[in-house]
Amino acid sequence: MIIDVLRAFTTAAYAFAAGVEEIELVATPEEAFAREGWRMGEVEGRLIPGFDHNNSPSQLVGRRLPRRAVQRTGAGTRCAVAAALRAQSLWLASLVVVSATARALRGLTPVTLVVSGAPDEGEEDRACAAVLEDLLRGRAPDLVAAARAVRSSRAGAKHAAGDPDRPLEDLDAAVACDRFDFAIAARCGPRGLLAVPVRP
Repeated sequence: MIIDVLRAFTTAAYAFAAGVEEIELVATPEEAFAREGWRMGEVEGRLIPGFDHNNSPSQLVGRRLPRRAVQRTGAGTRCAVAAALRAQSLWLASLVVVSATARALRGLTPVTLVVSGAPDEGEEDRACAAVLEDLLRGRAPDLVAAARAVRSSRAGAKHAAGDPDRPLEDLDAAVACDRFDFAIAARCGPRGLLAVPVRP
């Protein structure tokens, strides 16, 4: 399980809600340009020249996107690509899909939660991991504390009003816990590492 709240797998969830059916995850911009699909992602938080979209989830609200996308981010997609080499199954998490993710993981053992933002950042990912752990253990999670952790995180502090790549609205989008009723599975195949929505 790879967790990236700000913002890779929050953005992926909003992309699925906007009509994307599969997202190929890649580690580098060069790999993204070599793939077919609607390209979204960032380097150092900024839009990659030639990409169709940055890494902003809030800017996907109300849009209608193509069926296939390619995503590259500095933490989330790179972690997923690395983890896919060894993981028996791979899931991608953020707060907007957290309860559906916990439902998808029930019965799987062991479950390893990987915080993609660590060590330089990642308070928001650790908060999501705590929520997932509570849900998996049958405890009531503190979603208010998780949202607070996102807003006060080092990654959250990089967002600003009017910033075209890191708008403040992304924080609101990221803390909309359980906005979507699907989990996100990542599967290796002949077309690469593909993320798809799964309704458990």
